[in-house]
Amino acid sequence: MKIFNTLTGKKEEFVPLEKNKVRMYVCGPTVYDYCHIGHARSVISFDIIRRYLEYKGMDVLYIQNFTDIDDKMIKRANKEKISIFELADRFIKQYFQDFDALNVKRASFYPRATEHITDMIKFIEQLIERGFAYEMDGSVYFNVEKFQNYGKLSHKKLDEMQPSEEDISVKKKNPKDFALWKKRKENEPYWDSPWGKGRPGWHIECSTMSMKYLGETLDIHGGGLDLIFPHHENEIAQSEALTNKPFVKYWVHNGFVTVRNEKMSKSLGNFFTIKEILEKYSPMALRFFLISTHYRSPIDFSENQIIQAHQRYERFKLALAISKQFENSTGEPSNELTQELKEIIEETKNEFIAAMDDDFSTPRAIASINKLVKYINGLASKKVSVKSEILRRAHALLLELGYILGIVKEPKEDEKEQLLNKSLNIILELRADARDRKQFDIADKIRDKLQEMGIKILDYPSKTIWILEK
Repeated sequence: MKIFNTLTGKKEEFVPLEKNKVRMYVCGPTVYDYCHIGHARSVISFDIIRRYLEYKGMDVLYIQNFTDIDDKMIKRANKEKISIFELADRFIKQYFQDFDALNVKRASFYPRATEHITDMIKFIEQLIERGFAYEMDGSVYFNVEKFQNYGKLSHKKLDEMQPSEEDISVKKKNPKDFALWKKRKENEPYWDSPWGKGRPGWHIECSTMSMKYLGETLDIHGGGLDLIFPHHENEIAQSEALTNKPFVKYWVHNGFVTVRNEKMSKSLGNFFTIKEILEKYSPMALRFFLISTHYRSPIDFSENQIIQAHQRYERFKLALAISKQFENSTGEPSNELTQELKEIIEETKNEFIAAMDDDFSTPRAIASINKLVKYINGLASKKVSVKSEILRRAHALLLELGYILGIVKEPKEDEKEQLLNKSLNIILELRADARDRKQFDIADKIRDKLQEMGIKILDYPSKTIWILEK
C-alpha cells in the first residue's frame, strides 16, 4: 500500500512504526462557526483513510482536535457577549450533528485546546531551556533560525518566507519567529503562566495534543493543503526541537473545495455550510460527491454535481436492494449469468483494493464498484435469475466496500432492519396477491402509502423490491 507523503513529495510504501498499529492525528476545526463543505472534504478524506487502514487489519488510534481558543473565537464570543467555552460547546454540538449525518466514524479522542493549557506551558518551558524559544514582554516566541531544517515540509527557504501572523508592531528577534505564548490583551480570556497572564499560540496546541495522545513520533498527520505552511511547518519545528526525533512519518494533505475554481473559505464569503447543504440534499449525496475526486485534487462545487452524485448513490442503493431481495426470485438460474457475475465480483474486489492501495484512490475504487452495480441492476430486467449463493456474495461485497467508503452505515443488519425486512416482505406478498386477483386499486394504495412513508416500490418481471428513499 502506497501513500503520498508531502514531506518527500512522492508516494511511499506505508509501513507503520509499530506493526499493525497506526497513530493518526488530523487537525480539526476552529469552533467559532458552522463547518462548511471544505471541512467536510478534509474530515471525510481522513475518515476513509482510517476506514481502509482498519479494513487492512490495522488498529488505528485516531485523534482529531478542536481549536477552541484563538482570535476568531475571542472576537465572536465578545460580539455575542458569551464565553469562548459556550461558543465552543454550541459549534462542537453542531459539528457532531453534521458529521454523524455524513456517516463519519467518531475519532478515538477529541481533545480541546483549552483542556491542555498546562501541557502547553510545560512544552514551552522545555523549548526555552533548550534554547529554541525566548520570552519577550510577556510573550514567548520560537526562534526559527535555531531550527536547522525549518521549511522542509513546505519546501520554502527561510529568506523567502513572509513574517509570521503576529502583529508587525510586536517586537521579536526575527519577524518570522512565531508565537508560542501570547501576552494577554484587553477583553481576552487568559491563563497564568511563568511569563504572566496570556494564552497559547495556535501551533503549539496541535503539537502538544498530538504528542500527549500518540507519542513523540506519529505515523500520519493530516489536514488541508492550507495548513502546510505555516501551521504544520511550525508543528515540525517546535516538536522536533523538543524531542530531537522525527515528529511525523507521513504527512498527508487533502485538496481544496473550490467554487468557480476559487478556494472555498469563510474569509472570501463563498462557502456553503454542511448544515444548509443537508437541508436540500441527502448526506450520502454530499459524501458521494466529495469522494468522487481523489482526496489530493481540487474539487469544484456545484449543485449540479451534487445532483449527479445523488443519482450515482441511488444506483448503488438499488444494486444493494436487488442483490438482497432477488436472492429467492422465481425462475431457473442461468449458469452463464451466474458465471459472469462471479467473475465481476472477483474483478471488483481486486480492482477496488488496487485502487485504494494506490494512495486511497476513491475515484478508481468507485469505478470498480460501478461495474458490479451496473451488472446487478441489469439483472433485474431479465426473466432469468442467477444462483442465490452468488447474489449473496455480490450483496456482501457491496456492503463491505460501501462501508469502507462510508456510503453504507453498517455492513451487517441489526434486529430492527431484520424486522423491517420481514414486515415489508409480508406487505409485498399481500400486494402481489391483490394484483393476482386484479384488485389493482388495493395494490396501488399499498404502493402509494409506502411511498408516503419514504419506501419506494419497484416492480420487475420476476420480482418486486423496496428501497428506503432516505
